[in-house]
Amino acid sequence: MLERAFERYLFACRWLLAPFYAALTVALAVLLIKLLQELGHFAMHAWEAGESQTVLGVLTMVDLTFTASLLIIVIFSGYENFVSKLDLSEHKDWPEWMGTIDFTGLKLKLISSIVAISAIQLLKSFMDIKSYSDRDLAWLVGIHMIFVVSGILMALTDRISAGHHEK
Repeated sequence: MLERAFERYLFACRWLLAPFYAALTVALAVLLIKLLQELGHFAMHAWEAGESQTVLGVLTMVDLTFTASLLIIVIFSGYENFVSKLDLSEHKDWPEWMGTIDFTGLKLKLISSIVAISAIQLLKSFMDIKSYSDRDLAWLVGIHMIFVVSGILMALTDRISAGHHEK
């Protein structure tokens, strides 16, 4: 009886994660504010901006969009995997991936998004190469490669683990 009560308590503690996901929705709103600031700045300087400044502005907005999409994936998948199932499947805009991403899929989507965001940051740095020292660029490339290698290793580990479980 004591064990069962303790297990119910532990199971109920999953709801302590809900405020974390709520905080991520606030972070999503902050990213929207930043996107609107960047869009305003981008639009105001569109006539005088050169090609590289235009590409940098677009890449900044793409970067913010990827980050916001990553937050949505983490919020929905994390909430469904760790707190409670969302019962909105009857909604006409229900994404197909909802309810199908497990923790392994979430990890892979997370690292893939981080690699994409890192690649955009690296591309932005190369577009404005005069503003960076060789050392800074080397660090950016090195960090990006760590993300890439980490993603590959994570995917291989999951594939090996899945193959091992099938046997």
